[in-house]
Amino acid sequence: MVNRKKPETAKGEKTDIKSLTLQELREEMAARGEKAFRAAQMYEWMHVKMARSFDEMTNLSKAFREDCESRYMYTALQAVRVQESKLDGTRKFLFALSDGNVVESVWMKYKHGNSVCISSQVGCRMGCRFCASTLDGLERNLTPSEMLDQVYAITLLTGERVSNVVVMGTGEPLDNYHNLLVFLQMLTDENGLHISQRNVTVSTCGLVPEIRRLAGEKLQITLALSLHAVTDEKRRRIMPIANRYSISELMEACEYYFTQTGRRITLEYSLAAGVNDGEEDAMGLVRLAKPLHCHVNLIPINPVKECGFSRTQLSQVRTFQNILEKNEINGTIRREMGRDIDGACGQLRRKNMSGLRDIGGNEAC
Repeated sequence: MVNRKKPETAKGEKTDIKSLTLQELREEMAARGEKAFRAAQMYEWMHVKMARSFDEMTNLSKAFREDCESRYMYTALQAVRVQESKLDGTRKFLFALSDGNVVESVWMKYKHGNSVCISSQVGCRMGCRFCASTLDGLERNLTPSEMLDQVYAITLLTGERVSNVVVMGTGEPLDNYHNLLVFLQMLTDENGLHISQRNVTVSTCGLVPEIRRLAGEKLQITLALSLHAVTDEKRRRIMPIANRYSISELMEACEYYFTQTGRRITLEYSLAAGVNDGEEDAMGLVRLAKPLHCHVNLIPINPVKECGFSRTQLSQVRTFQNILEKNEINGTIRREMGRDIDGACGQLRRKNMSGLRDIGGNEAC
């Protein structure tokens, strides 16, 4: 349970009602003199029925709905672009936010269920050299409602239930720590979509204090660490966060997370040709992974022209995987989804920004 004060708003700014937990919504309705059941009605409309506006809440009086419209901001993302892969049916969505920014999300269909990968920030300030998300820096954090509504909007647009949620799109989730926790509470709340915590994965590039803080929350989510290099020297060249936290500090934090939660860490390892895909790199990964009893995801990078990296050939990826498995490390090659539709983080948003600039606009159009 997330403990927080009611979200503060600037003078004259409406309260973001869809970011209120059920308890906060009860307090809000009580302050307005409404009966106790009113909060439950509204929460169900917003987080179970996924209503797109107050007007859809038909068991509430018209006067009450009009009053809510005047009092509250209601988040309902609009899809401004949808791309569908001809290879595997993956769909990528570009959603417009109320301030004119855009974020991207991905819907992926698997045998075990449908997964949605959502963004947690508009842009990113982490500066990882192989990632398109960070090329233009951080614009702002997403609110809990903006994170939730990526899931809701995609559910409505596809007409299919989402069973797994991955917070691995644009942004560093742990850099938006508080809003992330509220999002996780509401996503897994039995009064909402009630997605199991075990079906939620949160990615991080390695914010050590926040990993330790998250461990203390005792959640049952999966934590995925974007490692991508096995020495401090090499990691500093491709991930600026490595200048703040050494691999040793990072591994200690991961071990702490495991001991506090009992949940295995997943190590994400993107392979770039001639950069981090050699036998020495594989053996270094073995040494780091063994004490964690973790799973390793091997990811042939999606080339981003501004970054200058080339993807490792599949034969070399398999050689890398074989080294891990011979040393009793469970490593899988991530199935590539949506490669023909700007599938990598930040690619579609950046293409959209470039298009706006080409016609004399800007990112906030």
